Amino acid sequence: MNAEKLRQDFAFLSQKIKGKPIVYLDSACQSLRPRQVVEKINQYYNEYPGCGGRSQHKLGKRVDEEVAKAREIARKFLNAKEASEIVFTKNTTEGINIVANSLGLQRGDVVITTDKEHNSNLIPWQQLAKNKGIVHEIVEFGNAEELELALKAAGKRAKLVSMGHTSNLDGASIPAAEVVKVAHDNNALVLLDAAQSASHKAIDLKKLDADFFVCSGHKMLGPSGTGIFYGKAALLEKLNPFIVGGETVVESTYKTAEFEPPPAKFEAGLQNYAGIVGLGEALNYLARVGMNEIEEHDYFLNKKITDAIGEMDGLHLLGPKDAKQRGSIFSFDLSGMNPNEVAMMLDESANVMVRSGAHCCHSWFNAHKMQGSVRASTYIYNTEEDIRIFIEEVRKIAKFLR
Repeated sequence: MNAEKLRQDFAFLSQKIKGKPIVYLDSACQSLRPRQVVEKINQYYNEYPGCGGRSQHKLGKRVDEEVAKAREIARKFLNAKEASEIVFTKNTTEGINIVANSLGLQRGDVVITTDKEHNSNLIPWQQLAKNKGIVHEIVEFGNAEELELALKAAGKRAKLVSMGHTSNLDGASIPAAEVVKVAHDNNALVLLDAAQSASHKAIDLKKLDADFFVCSGHKMLGPSGTGIFYGKAALLEKLNPFIVGGETVVESTYKTAEFEPPPAKFEAGLQNYAGIVGLGEALNYLARVGMNEIEEHDYFLNKKITDAIGEMDGLHLLGPKDAKQRGSIFSFDLSGMNPNEVAMMLDESANVMVRSGAHCCHSWFNAHKMQGSVRASTYIYNTEEDIRIFIEEVRKIAKFLR
């Protein structure tokens, strides 16, 4: 994969700040957008800035056509069976909340997550435990045997296994196929939070067999405020809509409402049409680059970092030591330094932009009595030169500490 060539599509990276190039290593939070995506967004506003699903004039029909194209692109990208299984959302968080509030969970029903969940896949279940009396259980991330024991102990009360496919904390991934099989063998549904995986590896929903799957557009070259919620067709038919109103119903009276079939019944109100078509263009861009190539590129860069400073004195690496098991993420702390201070020093000294803090995984850091970590995350536009600069600057900071 030619990262240098791809960089030409990202205007932000052509800039210099204080005479130095930008080293953007925060794609696990939000990726940059190529010009093709920006142009597609502008095309909506310039050429067909109308309402979808409502207006019968040319603009409205063009919006419907473009949104339908984007939905089909998403279906192909994830290898879903039907386009109607693809629901457009604002982000991963909304998708998880749709499942949490639409599945009809009752008092005593068991939902199982892991000890490394993002707040978006933790707080909804905590709220349901508090307000509805469901039972929220936590197992070790990636431990399929512990999951199986928890499912068997719950018996018929086990309704859902909801897990992060890849951890945003350290880049580790669960054995998703095994998790799905174990859950289904015990009559539980599976929701995969793919916010960190869908942008970095090939996804085949038919083969994966997860019941629900969610991801965010802003982590995969797409616009902010876009996401995908996938559900198997039969399950989407049964789910009660969570947010209701305009476009979710065929018709209504003062007393009743007839809901649209999926995906419309989950897409309430005027949609982010510019964002949706921009997301479709982002998925096309990723498909052209090749998801297997992207995964290998991430590993190549992460291995360079790991080989250079993974075992450096004073540096504590989070997650597996093998870079291949951490995907695009290198998460660490330096002895004696607050992670936020390290991130600010990297930014000030060499325009190296990383994430610091608890990464919305406060529960894990609190359990391990840590104040957070510094997280560098790579993507398709990062080069060996970016990695060289990052390594050099981390070494300088570590030397300063000594």
